[in-house]
Amino acid sequence: MELDFSPVWAGWTDILRGALVTVEVTAAALVLGCVLGLLIGIGRLNPRRRFIYGICTVYVTFIRGTPLLVQLFLLFFGLPQFDILLPAFVCGVLGLGVYSGAYVSEIVRGAIQSVDRGQMEAARSIGMSSAQSMRAIILPQAVVRMIPPLGNEFIALIKNSALVSLLTIHDLMHEGQKIISVSYRSLEVYLAIALVYLVLTSAASYLLHRLERNIRAGGMVQ
Repeated sequence: MELDFSPVWAGWTDILRGALVTVEVTAAALVLGCVLGLLIGIGRLNPRRRFIYGICTVYVTFIRGTPLLVQLFLLFFGLPQFDILLPAFVCGVLGLGVYSGAYVSEIVRGAIQSVDRGQMEAARSIGMSSAQSMRAIILPQAVVRMIPPLGNEFIALIKNSALVSLLTIHDLMHEGQKIISVSYRSLEVYLAIALVYLVLTSAASYLLHRLERNIRAGGMVQ
């Protein structure tokens, strides 16, 4: 059997367009996931606030305990039964963002708890409120510790974004499947798709490594 990449070369503009959509979906979902993760992670720091802690714990347990594909289908196929019609792109971003938020929340919680508790006590002793202490003292140190695991989460999000093609979003996987439906060269097209995903994840890893190095060089954390 000979490999024939001519359908890939002929459809490279569609593949590039799909890759851009993948980046857009992933970037939007990452922003949503980080915002949710920060709120949920902080909400799970204090079990004494039972209501907030309980809601955050249920969220994390449900999202981490169910498949991402099921969550996407709940948004795309389930919400219309309640007359809530969302565009496929919005469903994809919401699904990926909410899914990522559950994992980011654990990263946030772990990073904050890794900061010496005495620093919070010292900040409170000089008159700072809990919110001021968290914002000015704890979070700047925790952010640097979050970057490596957040990088892993970002890379996983890029790969998980392939599932949004099932919602008819014209991402990289969807455009590749369109080429396969015409050319019947599935091996070559999937190899090309895998290469593009590898480029995207490698670029993300490089940028995150540079970001971490620059922050550490700035002296935020000793």
